[in-house]
Amino acid sequence: MSAQIKGTITDTYKNPLPFVNVVIENTYKGTTTNDDGYFELNITKANTYTIVFTYLGFKTVKKKVAIEEFPFTIDVTLEVGSLTLGEVVVNAEENPANAIMRSAINKRKENLEKIKSYKADFYSRGLIRIKDAPEKILGQEVGDLGGGLDSTRSGIIYLSETISKIQFLRPDKLKEKITASKVSGDNSGFSFNNAIDVDFNFYNNTVEFGNEIVSPIANNAFSYYRYQLEGVFYDVRGNLINKINVLPKRKNDPIFSGSIYIVEDQWTIYALELDITGIQARIPAVDIISLKQSFSYSEKENIWAIISQSIDFKYKFFGIKGDGRFTAVYSNYEFNEGLTAKDFGPELVAFEDKANEKDSLFWTKIRPVRLTLEESTDYKRKDSIQEVKESRPYLDSLDRENNRFKFSNILGYTYQNSFKDYNIGFNVPLQGIQFNTVQGYTANTNLFFTKNYDAFKRYFRANAGLQYGFSDKRLRATGSLSFKFNDISNAFLTLSGGVQVAQFNTFNPIRPFWNSAATLFFEENYMKLYERSFVQLNYSEELFNGFRLFSGLSYENRTPLFNTTDQTFYPQDDKEYLSNNPLNPTSTTAPFEDHNILKFNVTGRINFGQKYLSYPDSKFNVSTDKYPTLVLSYEKGFGATNDDYNFDQVKARIYQSFNAADKGRFSYNLRLGKFFNAENIAFMDYQHFNGNQINVSSRGNYINVFNNLGYYDLSTNDSYLEMHAEHDFNGYILGKIPLINKLNFNLILGAHNLSTPNNKPYQEFTIGIDNIGWGKWRFLRVDYVRSYQSGFKNDAILFGIKFF
Repeated sequence: MSAQIKGTITDTYKNPLPFVNVVIENTYKGTTTNDDGYFELNITKANTYTIVFTYLGFKTVKKKVAIEEFPFTIDVTLEVGSLTLGEVVVNAEENPANAIMRSAINKRKENLEKIKSYKADFYSRGLIRIKDAPEKILGQEVGDLGGGLDSTRSGIIYLSETISKIQFLRPDKLKEKITASKVSGDNSGFSFNNAIDVDFNFYNNTVEFGNEIVSPIANNAFSYYRYQLEGVFYDVRGNLINKINVLPKRKNDPIFSGSIYIVEDQWTIYALELDITGIQARIPAVDIISLKQSFSYSEKENIWAIISQSIDFKYKFFGIKGDGRFTAVYSNYEFNEGLTAKDFGPELVAFEDKANEKDSLFWTKIRPVRLTLEESTDYKRKDSIQEVKESRPYLDSLDRENNRFKFSNILGYTYQNSFKDYNIGFNVPLQGIQFNTVQGYTANTNLFFTKNYDAFKRYFRANAGLQYGFSDKRLRATGSLSFKFNDISNAFLTLSGGVQVAQFNTFNPIRPFWNSAATLFFEENYMKLYERSFVQLNYSEELFNGFRLFSGLSYENRTPLFNTTDQTFYPQDDKEYLSNNPLNPTSTTAPFEDHNILKFNVTGRINFGQKYLSYPDSKFNVSTDKYPTLVLSYEKGFGATNDDYNFDQVKARIYQSFNAADKGRFSYNLRLGKFFNAENIAFMDYQHFNGNQINVSSRGNYINVFNNLGYYDLSTNDSYLEMHAEHDFNGYILGKIPLINKLNFNLILGAHNLSTPNNKPYQEFTIGIDNIGWGKWRFLRVDYVRSYQSGFKNDAILFGIKFF
């Protein structure tokens, strides 16, 4: 059995104290107590140790113990500590807390740079509970969530642990080798708890916590915070510790509230207890997040380093509520030992072989924070039922129950064979009921089959779709066969074909729902369609980290379509539908001649600076805000029955979105391209641009659209340059205006430009208000759009809806 010091820490009333730091003096070897006040401290040899027990709000206790054999038990009682202002002189002209925080801010960069690099052991535990879970969510059965729910539909839905080795190099290189991983209810699972997700360094000006959150010791912290000195106390080394209350100046700013403890003269962080709301962090589902960090000091290193961290949260969304905690323990630091950039690459997380196969005896010996009774029970219960739930008799009995056809399945039914891991079924989507002037009303039915291999890493999928137009009296069908080869390069091969009605713009800028509404209510039939009969083969794969290849070859027959109905809810005497010809909407002629064509395309997407997490048989890419993404494409149309319809096109796109510290988020998107031998090509092969003529946006992407431009006004078969930029101030401006800041709105500015030959450049400028709504329901955005083309052209009010 490994060497071990263990015990229980309570207050003077025998109540267990959670999250007490237990550290061997002058080292970074330590642990914390669990919710039951119990701790286990793993050490390597018998010796005499001085153990320090630290808990905020209580007097620190230091115990010197001579250990001859293991396990060694020591129980400790902590007394409530008292804060005092002592001889702190309150100057009427200067808040003493302000002086302390100015000193901490002045020393921020120096303290940050003390740690140039380190190696450390890392332990993480994640737990998420749910309370009173509904039977269904959006019509879908919830079930028991893998055995996590009890008879009250409450319980632990996620519990996992990670043991790893981490390395860090300033300013932001961090990598992790996971040596042990455990997931409750999945004895072969791999935890997603890792050090990168909980790397919160408050010596940086901002902390990435859902949003970029301003640190209480940031250079500009006094613009966001008020400070109050609650009191002082001395630690076991005689350091004077200042407890500073951190108070937001404006409640909706991206900031924390709570307490930060500053070491006098050194002006370093001793500990912190900070809260942030879901509104402040821009995580709508979360009510509040509470973050605690504790630091330990080594005289040898002269460094205060984080040794423990806990993140507690409460969430509530769509009637689902619960809470959770993520605990982290850092130990055995080695500082500034010569790590260089060569020691780091794009791989952020890797797993040691058989990391998920450690037995319970291993975990009992090595975990630094003992399981609570609730956690231990969850492991035992889910592990005991896992084998049963994976057995064929159980899966067959479950399928027999779930596969019964009920009247409620008339719009959708799935037959599942859980043991062989396949399903087959159909659905009749309500969104398939649409209206356009070519087909009239439409109805859709989808058929599907899925066979999973290797725990969803490889799969085969077959899909078929049927659509009937009630006005043109046409039944059209499409289908596809798709196979995923692996979960590392994510290689896909898809064969598809059939007959479909398609928009001329392959970006599909007009959503059927909004087109149906505009057509039936306002007699505006913006959607222009043609018939496409096709066979198509597509392949995509990440050839190397950061570079993904997409390729496709298709044979197509294109046929023009015409309006077949003039139905509308509100006929207008002075108005009638336009034709289905986007080149000449007042003419009933065909916009192109019926033809066949072969099309080939190849695209390379480069994510510069892409990092990734390596899981056994899986790779999870992590994009970075620091670098843009570049897309290069070549498209060729050839073998057309009309030689004029053959063409070549090269194009490029570059886009990026990044935080500008506490001043919001800036995004841009640039496209350019050039056609060759394309003077008389078919109109659907033009380069089209995403216009918007209905004054509603439901896509949520404003840097890929011109919101005051006709859908086909500037389509081109020549060269083009398209530019979009937008800055979301994320409360930086409106959050500082009295009264308005209570609304928690965000100001957004945008600029858009489009240049094509034989046309004057087109520009749009926008000013918008986002995050409109109430409570967590922030789903509205309103923009004023003003467009120019050789002078002022038009203006409009745009309404954005996020959940469509």
